[in-house]
Order: sequence, then structure tokens, then C-alpha cells
Amino acid sequence: MVCREHTSNNIVNYQVPPQIPVCGPLIIRCATYATSRNATCAPHPSRTHSVAAAAMPPSGACCSHDHDCEAADCGPAYSLYKHIDQLHIRCLNEDVDGSCKNAFKAWAQRTQPTEHPLRSDPDDPELLLHIPFDGAVKLKAICVIGGSGGSAPSKMRAFINRDDLDFAGIASMAPLQEWDLQEDNNGSLEYPTQVAKFSGVHSIDLHFPSTFGSDQCEIHFVGLKGEFSERQRRAVEAVYEARPVPGDHQVPGDMQGTYWNVS
Repeated sequence: MVCREHTSNNIVNYQVPPQIPVCGPLIIRCATYATSRNATCAPHPSRTHSVAAAAMPPSGACCSHDHDCEAADCGPAYSLYKHIDQLHIRCLNEDVDGSCKNAFKAWAQRTQPTEHPLRSDPDDPELLLHIPFDGAVKLKAICVIGGSGGSAPSKMRAFINRDDLDFAGIASMAPLQEWDLQEDNNGSLEYPTQVAKFSGVHSIDLHFPSTFGSDQCEIHFVGLKGEFSERQRRAVEAVYEARPVPGDHQVPGDMQGTYWNVS
């Protein structure tokens, strides 16, 4: 298979390895090469040009890792799970309360079986996952491992820095970005964000409205790739008196009625 880049002077061909998963239209597979080091659209042997990023549409794009993740150690890049405020993760329409927390784990554990994966209500595949961080993050990509038998989510929509969203609210809201997902059982695909829009993120809501045919959505892993910044705000301890107590403010006898000239 060959990707084509239309330039001002000519058309450059790129040979795509046949083992690379299809991520939407072919032009998307080519364009993702310019947005991530892990994207795989191999240049044609006779060419060394990179593919123009402008060719990629704002949604639906994905990248495939072009290396052995264990050998290359993708773990540090997907370490934002350490900075999630675990106590306040929540998910609307989850079948088992609190199971949404099981979707966040170390990259090396992403394919390990989960006793209680995040599942939607058996008759309604829609999920709205709220993920708060304990600081500000710059989110660069998202990885999602879904269930089998058509239960994996087929679409993902993202909203940031909101803590009041529900299904009724997002029905009339445009997401900051959305992606058409692929069924992925081992985390070989990642979905790049438009990074300029995902800087200074304190929380993100991921909406999964549909599956690949199942009436119940199932998610085993959600990986978040990016950079973390420490929260700068610090708590200040202060003591206020509701009523002054004269005994707490006594002045030594030899100093009563005196003053200091500080001019």
C-alpha cells in the first residue's frame, strides 16, 4: 500500500508496511507520521521526505507504535496515571460502582486481566468518565484497550477542566476533540491530541457514546501520555479570633503606657 503526499512541486509516494493496522482513511495513516514519533508511515525507499501534518484532519486519526514497546520502554511516556486523583475518579452509567478506577494502571500492566473492568450498564453502552489530576498536565495522546466481542468503544470525545458534566449537558456541547477508535487488545494504537488545546489540563472527561455492536461497553485500560506540572498552590494555616481575649494580649508592667518612635 502506498501513501501519497501532494506538495507544491510533485507527488511523493510512501510505502506503508502491510502489518500496520488501518486507522481510518489511508491519508490519515500517512498524516499521523508527522504528529508522533511512534506513528508508522514508512517513507518510500527512494524518498526521505516527511509527510505534511496539515493533511491530517482534526479527528479520527491514530498512530501505531512502530517498535517493541517493552524494549523501547513506553512506560515513562504513559506515566500520567500516577498523577490522577484516584479518590475522585468517577464514571456515569458504570455497571459496578468504582470499577472505573481499575482502568488506570502502569503501562507494563495494560494487558493484564482485570477482575472488574469498567463496564457500562448491560443495556446501554454509553459511558462518561471523569479523570481529575493532582496538578496541571499537558496531554499528548490517549490509548484505550477495550473488551472483545464488539464491546470496545468505537468513539471517544474529550472535554477538559469541567466537573459538572452529565449526559444531558454534553448532548448539546461540542467536544474539544473527538476520535473514531479501533478495536485494540494490546495497546498498539494511540490517539494523538491537538496538544495546544490540551495544555494546563486539571481534569478531563472522556465520553464513550458507542461500541462496535455490543449493548455493553467494556474498557480494560486507559493510558494517558503527556507531561505533568506540580500544582503551585499551597495551603496556608491561619488562626482567627472570634472575640479578643485580653488575657492573651497582656503587656509587661514596666512597658505599659510606653511607646516606640520608629520615625
